[in-house]
Amino acid sequence: MYTAEELNVPILGKCTIPSPLNLSKELGDGIFNYIQDDERIMIDTNMRYYNECVQQNIVPLSFEKAGPKELVYFDPSKTKAAIVTCGGLCPGLNNVIRGLVMQLNKRYGVKRIVGIKYGYEGFIPRYEHDIVDLDPDLIEYIHMHGGTILGTSRGPQDVSEIVDALERMNINLLFTIGGDGTLRGAQAISEEIAKRRLKIAVGGIPKTIDNDINLIEKSFGFETAFTIATEILRGAHNEAKGAYNGIALVKLMGRDSGFIAANAALAVQEVNFVLVPEVQFELSGQNGFLELLRKRLERKHHALIVVAEGAGQNLFKDQEAEKDASGNIKYKDIGQYLRDEIKNYLKKKNMSYSLKYIDPSYIIRSAPANANDSLFCNILAQNVVHAAMAGRTGFVVGYWNSEFTILPIQVAVKKRKRMSVEGELWSNVIETTGQPKKLFN
Repeated sequence: MYTAEELNVPILGKCTIPSPLNLSKELGDGIFNYIQDDERIMIDTNMRYYNECVQQNIVPLSFEKAGPKELVYFDPSKTKAAIVTCGGLCPGLNNVIRGLVMQLNKRYGVKRIVGIKYGYEGFIPRYEHDIVDLDPDLIEYIHMHGGTILGTSRGPQDVSEIVDALERMNINLLFTIGGDGTLRGAQAISEEIAKRRLKIAVGGIPKTIDNDINLIEKSFGFETAFTIATEILRGAHNEAKGAYNGIALVKLMGRDSGFIAANAALAVQEVNFVLVPEVQFELSGQNGFLELLRKRLERKHHALIVVAEGAGQNLFKDQEAEKDASGNIKYKDIGQYLRDEIKNYLKKKNMSYSLKYIDPSYIIRSAPANANDSLFCNILAQNVVHAAMAGRTGFVVGYWNSEFTILPIQVAVKKRKRMSVEGELWSNVIETTGQPKKLFN
């Protein structure tokens, strides 16, 4: 578990400048109220947890509630902000960029906003990447398109060089949009800034299409991803049913967590097997996946299979692991491996079949955000600006118990969020697909 101290977000100093937002402090006047420092969102809303805290005379663990403050740390007229996007593409990146610029410029009056090209590389002189001036006219329509207008890259860069660049450019606010690796980089940048005793706020917007950031209920792009995946699964199901012993095998995103695969399968209600990283499975044997697939074909003459990209890595345990530029282990391609194993197995059983293998990952990643994600991105952007202007640093903006929160980066990257195999989501998958609870002997 965590301590109350771990959940406290660092603050650069006392806030003394009146906010330019002109909001309210009174209920019932029809104007949105400033968020007070003592407003917090409980981690666990279960009554049992609350009663235990009362009995032990301790304060329940909580996050700082996100939102505008009456007093801010930075003077908007003298503030300069930088925005950087890192890692893989994800629906909603341009929405977040637009939301940041609009909130900074239109609401707070920050006029100097720059975009750093191609991730953390953009701070390093030897790459010679341009800096982009971000004004409302430039970014007005970017939310209509997928990808990121700033470009992106993977892999760590020298933290000292990054902070040197921030100093040279006179940056006061740095907004990093990225996943686990990006946030770890942002934490290192924040620590180097503190070591140099600089007054630069670092705020993160967690970007993970897999929805696997710790203590964050939902990340942007996730809903768009499984919505598009749902349409692909419907088409794959039609392909499978259109042939005798037709098989559609669809590989979806999900390195360490099977949230996209599980949610898409539940939305379609036609998937017969869902294979995710949280649940190991075997191929051979009476209770192995291949034999269960064969029985399914004998019974129904078609099958729809969804596999998350990080599933079944136990099947490659004898192969040497490689790492990518971000330091993540390169997972073996479970989709192609399963395709080949299914073909070989059914040939040995002298079964006729028609197999279609579909990998739509890059199409999904580069799609524009849907309506709900677009709305979500904008609110995330607004709240990360509120927090940074109020002097919070080394933080990410989150979403927990239907409230927007801010929490320290080091807590968010402490571990990956994974789907509970004893939770309701996976239980619903088992009930919907009819697959056994365990696919091993």
